[in-house]
Order: sequence, then structure tokens, then C-alpha cells
Amino acid sequence: MKDEWLFAPGHGMCAGCVVPALVKHILAIAGKNTFVVNSTGCLEVATTEYPRTSWKVPWVHVAFENSAAVASGIEAAMKKFGEEGNIICFAGDGGTADIGMQALSGMVERGHDVLYVMYDNEAYMNTGIQRSGATPYGAWTTTSEVGKANPIGNLRPKKPVADIIAAHKAAYVATVNLAFFQDFKKKVEKAMKVKGPRFLHAIVTCPTGWRADPSKGIEIMRLATETGIFPLWENENGGKKRITYRPKKFKPVKEYFKLQSRFRHLSDDIIEKIQEDVDRWWKEHSE
Repeated sequence: MKDEWLFAPGHGMCAGCVVPALVKHILAIAGKNTFVVNSTGCLEVATTEYPRTSWKVPWVHVAFENSAAVASGIEAAMKKFGEEGNIICFAGDGGTADIGMQALSGMVERGHDVLYVMYDNEAYMNTGIQRSGATPYGAWTTTSEVGKANPIGNLRPKKPVADIIAAHKAAYVATVNLAFFQDFKKKVEKAMKVKGPRFLHAIVTCPTGWRADPSKGIEIMRLATETGIFPLWENENGGKKRITYRPKKFKPVKEYFKLQSRFRHLSDDIIEKIQEDVDRWWKEHSE
């Protein structure tokens, strides 16, 4: 526990949202000499309601699509004037997997010394729970509604954003889950020590969009990894992916689904298909 957290309570994030805890712990590791670039989204809207702010470090709000571009400019300016400090982007899955992908790709390709954190709640939650590129197959959203014409929900697989950034040969890429705190802490500490473009993909529950009990956030996140749906791994400089946590005994994916009403419509056949996809991924990544 830090003497002074750099992300203050009293914000307007929904009860049960895990994003504030994610930000709080990342900033605690990064320290005071940090500049935050924050894309439009739940985090930005609910933590800076004029005249209050939850941020105790320099912070700038930018549009959905350009946090990586703004961070690149800040990093270049700091280098020009001989300034030192951490630059961290916080952006949701919509502002990363979709709208911000071009700027993020450019930031990594140019080699800017920036840590980019995608907090992934798997839809555009701030604007009404619309589907994003990171929405998983089979999930209900307001733009992948379930009915006679479409009994499945979202028909597209989840975009592998971390793999895409690893393919850019970024200095460091990792998936993180606060429910596995020691793994999370080691990866954030490592990301803060590495120079160059770094990317963390963090799963975070959204009680509203996931139609889940607000008190079950960490439990649901733990199940995401224990079922194998959200694997924990890291990659350095585009090398071989290293699994950092492998469940001793995988739980069935239906255990993860049953705590979220966004999946309640799925038939046993579809759940079995998803289970087969998860099993296939782990077979392909077995050591």
C-alpha cells in the first residue's frame, strides 16, 4: 500500500467497475513523474467532472482515436528538451482496437518510449454498450442484439490486439488481469523498466454492459483466465510468446458465462463451439 495514491477516490465510475483499481495500481508503480494521456471513454468522462479530478499527475484528455499520436508528440518534445518521465496512455477497447489502431500502430512502428494500456471491457460502454472489435463471439450488445434473425449475438471473433502489437516487434507486450495480482504487478514493473513502445492488454469487467453483479467483478475476471478465455502471456521484441500462467485444471467456459447475462442466450451447441476454440488455442500454445 502506498502512502499516497496518485488516483483519488470520489470519481463517478460505476459501482463494481474494475478500471479505477487498474489505474490506481499502475500509477502507484509508475510514480509521480508520470504524464497520462487519456482517450475519450468511461475513464475520462467519470474522473474529470468539472471542477473536480481524480488525477494527481499531469493528465490530458484527447479524442477517441489519437491518444497514441499525442503521447508520441509529448515523448518527442520531452526528448528534445532533455526532460525525463513516464508517459502512459489509457484507452478503452473501442479507442484502441478500432478507432485508435492507426495511431497506435504508428507509435509502435516509430519506436516511441510510451506505455499504452488498453482497458478492455469488450464494448463501447461509455456510449451505450455498442459492439467493438474486442467484443467476444456470442456476446450480446446493443448493436449485436439477440433475436430470431440472430440467436448468437456478436458474430465476429475478438480482435487479437496484443498479438497485432507484438507483430510490430514492440519492446514489451503483455496481457494482464488484476485478479492475478502478482503476475499483474511483475508485468507492470517490467513495462516501466523497458525502453521503447510497450503495450498492456488489461481485461476489466463492466457490470452494466456485462449484465453482471457489481460485487462479482474480480471473480468474473479470475474465471476469464481460469477457463482459458483470457490467457496471461508476455512478449519481448516480437520474440516467442511466453505463457505466464497456466491453470492446473481448466474450468469450463460455461462457468465464466453463467455470471454474465450478456451470454445467457447462448445454446449448448454454441457454448461447445466456444469451448473447442479455447481448447484449440491452448493446444497451439502448449509448451
